[in-house]
Amino acid sequence: MKKSVLILFSLCSFLGLAAQENLDYFLPHDLSYRQDIPAPDDYFGQPIGEWHLTHGQVLNYFREIAGISERAILQEYARSHENKPLVQLIFTSVENHEKLDELRTLHLQYSEPGTDLSPADVPLVIRLGYGVHGNESSATNSSVLTAYYLAAAQGEEMDSLLRSCIILVDPCLNPDGYSRHTTWANTYQSAVANGDANSRQFREPWPRGRSNHYWFDLNRDYLPIVHPESRGRIREFHDWLPNIVTDHHESSPDFSFFFQPGIPSRNNPLIPDQNYTLTSAIARYHARYLDEIGSDYFSEEVFDDYYFGKGSTYPDVNGSVGILFEQSSIRGRIRETDNGPKSLSFGIRNQFTVSLSTLRAGLDLRSELLEYQKEFYQNAMEEARGSEVKAYLFGNLADRVKTAAFVRFLSQHHIRVHATGEASGFLVPVEQKTYRLIRTI
Repeated sequence: MKKSVLILFSLCSFLGLAAQENLDYFLPHDLSYRQDIPAPDDYFGQPIGEWHLTHGQVLNYFREIAGISERAILQEYARSHENKPLVQLIFTSVENHEKLDELRTLHLQYSEPGTDLSPADVPLVIRLGYGVHGNESSATNSSVLTAYYLAAAQGEEMDSLLRSCIILVDPCLNPDGYSRHTTWANTYQSAVANGDANSRQFREPWPRGRSNHYWFDLNRDYLPIVHPESRGRIREFHDWLPNIVTDHHESSPDFSFFFQPGIPSRNNPLIPDQNYTLTSAIARYHARYLDEIGSDYFSEEVFDDYYFGKGSTYPDVNGSVGILFEQSSIRGRIRETDNGPKSLSFGIRNQFTVSLSTLRAGLDLRSELLEYQKEFYQNAMEEARGSEVKAYLFGNLADRVKTAAFVRFLSQHHIRVHATGEASGFLVPVEQKTYRLIRTI
C-alpha cells in the first residue's frame, strides 16, 4: 500500500510540474505590460519551458523587440565559428538612446583617473550575460523574459531604471554549443514528460553542448581570448565598462540555486575588499527576490572568485562587479533529483528572478557602484606607482609572429604597449589603469 501511495505521489508531482506554465508564473504581478510588445508565449506559440528555444527563435524574438520598442536597439558584436550572430539588446530610455554614444563616452571618461565627473552625470551600465555553456539552457531561455520585461513593463520604477541605467542583454554567449544541446534536448523529449535521470535526453553524447564549435570551454577564454565569441565579448566589455556583469550558469541537478559571493578563502587577492562588500550587498537582493517566489538558494560555498579568465571574474579585475549564478541543471522539460522533480520552467523562473534582483540592486546602489569603479582605477594607478617593477620588456627576434601576436593580445585587453625602437622590442609600463590585469597576465 505504501509503495502504491509513493508511486501515485511521484506521478502527481511529475504531472504537476509538466503542466504548462503561463507568463503569470514568471513575471512580477504588480506591473502592467504594453500590449504592442509580443509576449514570449504568444510569439513562440508555446509556453516558456515546454520546449528548449532554439538560437534562431531567440534571435528572431530579440529582433522583433528591437523593431517595435523605442527602448531597445539590437547590436551584433561577433560571429561564432559556425557564423551564428552574437548580439546584445541595449535598453535605456528614449532620451538616452538619442545620445547613446555620448553617454557611453561619458561613462568611460568617468572612470579615467584624474577626471572630476560626478556619479550623477553618468549612467550606470549593467550587462546581463546568459549561457556561456551551451547545455545550461535555462539561462538563454530566461533571456527572452528579461527582454520582454525591459521592453514591456510599465511604471515609475521601470522609468527610473531606464533613465538611470543602460542595460545590455546578451541572450546566448555560446550559440554553437547551445544549438548542439537544444537539438539533442528537443529530439529526445517525449510527448509525456519523463524525468527519469536515466532517460536518453539526459545522456548527451560527447562533446555535448557545453563547449563551442571547437569544443573549447568559453568560460576559460576571457583571458586567452582565442575564440571569436570571446574576442567580440571583450571588445564590447571595454567599449562599455559595465558596473555589474552577470554570468548565468547551471550546475548539479541536486543543487538548489547559487549566487555569489563564493568561498571567502578563494577570493583573488588582487580584487579589492569593496568588490566583495558590493557583491554581498547585491546578494541580499537576490535572497529577497528568491524568497518571494519560494526558491531555495545558497551562497559562499562550492564556487570561487579566483581565476580571471571566467565570465564572472574578468569583470572583477577590470573595475566591475561580476556575479555568478548557478541554477540546478534540468536539460530536459522535467528531471527527478535528490530534492524532488524540477522543471525547466522552474529553472528559467529562477534565472529571470535574479536578473530582476540585479536590476533593482543596480538602481538602488547606483552611486556606490559608480564610485567604486572610479576608485578601483585610481587605486590601481597608486599601486602601480609604488611597484618595484616599473615595466615589462619583451620581444623575440627569432619569432616575430609570436611577438606581434602578443602585442595584439595585450592591446585587446586595453593594455598599453610601446615599441622600444630596437628590433622586436616592446615595453609594457605598469603605471596604467589596467595594472591589476597586467599583474595577472
